[in-house]
Amino acid sequence: MARLFGTDGVRGKAGEFPLDMLTVRRLGAALVRGLRHDDEPVAPHPANIRFLSGRDTRESGGWIERELGVGVRSQGGTLTSAGIIPTPAVAYLTPRMEYTAGVVISASHNPFEDNGIKVFSGAGEKFTEALEQHVEAIMADTSWSVPSGDAVAVEQIDYRSDYLAHLQDILPADARTKGMRIAIDCANGATTTVAPRLFNELGFEVRCMGCEPDGRNINLHCGSTAPDALGRVVVEGNYALGIAYDGDGDRAIFVDADGRVVDGDAVMLLCARQMQREGRLRGNAIVATVMSNIGLELALRDAGIDIVRCAVGDKYVMEEMLRRNIALGGEQSGHVIFSDYLFTGDGIATSLNVLRTMSSTGRSLADLASELTAYPQVLMNLRVQQRVDLQTIPEVAAVMSSVEARLAGKGRLLVRYSGTEPLLRVMLEGQDQAEIRRWGQEIIDAVKRHVGAAV
Repeated sequence: MARLFGTDGVRGKAGEFPLDMLTVRRLGAALVRGLRHDDEPVAPHPANIRFLSGRDTRESGGWIERELGVGVRSQGGTLTSAGIIPTPAVAYLTPRMEYTAGVVISASHNPFEDNGIKVFSGAGEKFTEALEQHVEAIMADTSWSVPSGDAVAVEQIDYRSDYLAHLQDILPADARTKGMRIAIDCANGATTTVAPRLFNELGFEVRCMGCEPDGRNINLHCGSTAPDALGRVVVEGNYALGIAYDGDGDRAIFVDADGRVVDGDAVMLLCARQMQREGRLRGNAIVATVMSNIGLELALRDAGIDIVRCAVGDKYVMEEMLRRNIALGGEQSGHVIFSDYLFTGDGIATSLNVLRTMSSTGRSLADLASELTAYPQVLMNLRVQQRVDLQTIPEVAAVMSSVEARLAGKGRLLVRYSGTEPLLRVMLEGQDQAEIRRWGQEIIDAVKRHVGAAV
């Protein structure tokens, strides 16, 4: 059987492998068996494995949830639905409501035709790769099957008030700017059920966009991947800022009062400095991926804050934060983790931390974000036939070493192979766009000469 779990759970087209009905049903059963560490297809005793599920607004979410439920129940487990609710809500609620694990049915910022299944442990953290591999091995065993027949409705409990109470604690009463005018874009996704209510309860004057999901318009020309329309609304309506979420609500991208986009790098900088002032920045460091701009690294250095780099992917950010006991980490894409509240990204929690910083400093978002000077960046791809360690090719290694010397601590070179395509990726950051593009081309040309490229 092909790999089921990717970097963020099981993903694909709804209705096609691995998100066809039978595979989803088998996955529900395999998750129960994996969690009880029992390789037998029928539990010898009650498993007492309880799942909490949540989903975004895609039209396929309901039947996927029901098929999972059939598989879970076939092994003696239970599945309770929290309905349409953000991914981080499931991560938060799972341990607090004493569920064994949480399941989110979502494909994040992808179009409606896609969907996915990601699993959280009973501690509210993403499944480990070891447990994913164990579940895949159980799935690959053809000696067992799941029951046939129609899937029945899943029991549903409304936990939104519990999640909202947790969020409200992030923004203390004295930091709530009553009447501040903000615009939010919920991407016609999971945050539509909680974000407008939360900001209204906190006393903000809210203009809501992307708040009319129909099962097919999730992320369609809206949300964190398309913030231009939000920017126009913010400027034309004279709002203090705009906040755009993705389909499942685990990330946020901001727009300042002048319509300029403020990404995850700027958010991490302004929140890190505020947390440092409040004595909450454990380790006096943050975790960021290799794709975060060197401008973030230099601005943090000026503030006496270290940066720990990790591979691209929020689960790698989480793992590094856990390993080093760090309070803040995230990605340029707006996926930011505040470990004091949760060990996964939460777009609404990020919003509240930004608003808390604005209130504490008395500064606008544009002013705070101006402390980050993003260096020009170029990304060049070369299609390759084989993955060769370029450091073992003297001629290529020499060119890369020369480029790094020219960057001289005021830029950055990252050369890596794509995890999903036969591509070599060369990324450079520096002070001059044309100059770093020439240097990147030098590396590409050296690889072509001494290693070769795919035809």
